[in-house]
Amino acid sequence: MADAPALDIRNVSKTFGRGSDAVHALDNVSLSIHENEFLTLLGPSGCGKTTLLRLIAGFEVPSKGEILLEGKPLTGLPPFLRPVNTVFQSYALFPHMSVADNIAFGLEMQGWQRQAIDERVAEMLALVQLGERGRRRPAELSGGQQQRVALARALANQPRVLLLDEPLSALDLKLRKEMQLELKRLQLSTGITFVFVTHDQEEALTMSDRIAVMHEGEILQVGSPREIYSHPTRRFVADFIGESNFLEAECLTADKDRTRFRLVSGEELEGRADPLVNPRPGVRVTLAVRPERVDLLPEGALHATVENVVYLGTDTTYFLQLGAGGGFQVRRQNRADTPPVAVGERVALGIAPEAVQVLLD
Repeated sequence: MADAPALDIRNVSKTFGRGSDAVHALDNVSLSIHENEFLTLLGPSGCGKTTLLRLIAGFEVPSKGEILLEGKPLTGLPPFLRPVNTVFQSYALFPHMSVADNIAFGLEMQGWQRQAIDERVAEMLALVQLGERGRRRPAELSGGQQQRVALARALANQPRVLLLDEPLSALDLKLRKEMQLELKRLQLSTGITFVFVTHDQEEALTMSDRIAVMHEGEILQVGSPREIYSHPTRRFVADFIGESNFLEAECLTADKDRTRFRLVSGEELEGRADPLVNPRPGVRVTLAVRPERVDLLPEGALHATVENVVYLGTDTTYFLQLGAGGGFQVRRQNRADTPPVAVGERVALGIAPEAVQVLLD
């Protein structure tokens, strides 16, 4: 890995409009993206992820801050001079050109020699597994194949960074899942840094080396898929990615290994010590617990009543009501040795300390 990151985004803000009509799309965003990394910007519509992508591409100019590519500022450099390519939601293929000609177009604009172009087009067609379809028109291909052509065209001139703006959103579910694996394969094959934008948490968890979760123009948390899912530090992150139960509590004791909390019901719960979120005794906090990290037991730390049971084939979700009020979900894998639990039953919740995550807000 080079000393400088592939992309270094430093204190970038972007405001559209002026005065009372101003829209603050990005607010002091900083992020370093590594060489050969698949990084995903994840968040709901309007969170600023596409604006950040457009700033990297050069389609927009930051209101404040700077973006560096391999240590060199991109300020003032137009899109066509940046070693960055973008794949959009729409495939943007030329309908009157063949697949091969679509891939070759950018290389021709850069003045490549014909033999080099033909060799590169053949290499790209093989890379995206469309070797025998070079003479076809885009309309003769499936949606997934058209997306592969768009990727091949974007990769043909070997950009330093490839930007992908929700490129799978137009595909059906089965094809989208196939393309998730295909994109990761392409990134590993080419060694190019991928920056992927999506609102789909499954896409982010499936493909990414790291995920940056965005909300209202800010990056709330950056980490590996496992870190983001298992150890969210903000309530929005815990709620946006997967499902979580939230419990309001007061910190009773805290040491280097364990922290103990008292819930509003008076029941107590133990959590692991977290170096990122280390509450002091007496401080009120919000705890997050994933439904699949909870056991239903005859006895346990918390007690609840079963209000509904939803069978989902591979697992069952139990909707519970806690003793002090408030809903709670538990998800159990359906195994032959798992005893059923009926609506109206009184149950105890077994929650390991490692399953309890303290949130910053």
